[in-house]
Amino acid sequence: MNESTMLRFARPALEALYERYNRRELIHPDPLEFLYRYDDPLDREVVGLVASSLAYGRVRQILASVGKVLDPMGPSPRRFILDHCPEELRRDYRDFKHRFTSGEQLAALLAGIRGVLLRHGSLEACFHVGSRRAEGNSGAVLSGLTHLVERIAGEGGLENGSMLLPPPARGSACKRLNLFLRWMVRRDDVDPGGWSAIPPAALIVPLDTHMHRISLQLGITARKQADLRTALEVTERFRSIAPDDPVRYDFALTRLGILPEERLTDL
Repeated sequence: MNESTMLRFARPALEALYERYNRRELIHPDPLEFLYRYDDPLDREVVGLVASSLAYGRVRQILASVGKVLDPMGPSPRRFILDHCPEELRRDYRDFKHRFTSGEQLAALLAGIRGVLLRHGSLEACFHVGSRRAEGNSGAVLSGLTHLVERIAGEGGLENGSMLLPPPARGSACKRLNLFLRWMVRRDDVDPGGWSAIPPAALIVPLDTHMHRISLQLGITARKQADLRTALEVTERFRSIAPDDPVRYDFALTRLGILPEERLTDL
């Protein structure tokens, strides 16, 4: 499917899907729902990174695991993390387990977040330092994510290339990191926003196997690997439809296959 065909036929169908399913009441079950517990963007960015980092596996297990991390933190996860030294975080979460993520790894992530908050004031500020080092939409995003991941890993002693925070340089689609950015940068009935370091136009589609399969079926990509190169290609095709917001249809499209009454053939 060439670009002109995409522009001609895909936009009305995608807009209809967006209008029908991009609604807050349809968020559950999705780890995004945890962000709506917090009004302060400084808390929300911490919650978003924790929730997106653990967003692998079965969704009910993800929700349970994220709840186990956040519930002890009370009304301000940011304040909780700042008030607890790395040793206390390791003690508090030593019994935590989410699939391949141990309590030690989770505590390292939280300690890394703490170090970044102490050094930069916010995760957004740390991301912004990296994003300014590159030009272009995707370049700024990847540079910002790389800097944020490196700083968190360094501050917390998190293993380089950890599954929790995969570095973009490894070539993976970095679905969970791009999902985190979608939550923090976009603002509509689903995504709560809070960041201004980059515009929605710069975002990269959070590509997982489900979104990759949809993209193949819609003819948006022909690449067989759900890697970073494919994520960038898919993003560019969506950018041809929605230049200011290429991730606009991500949530609505992911409802396909999640909501039992929805089928890809309805597009």
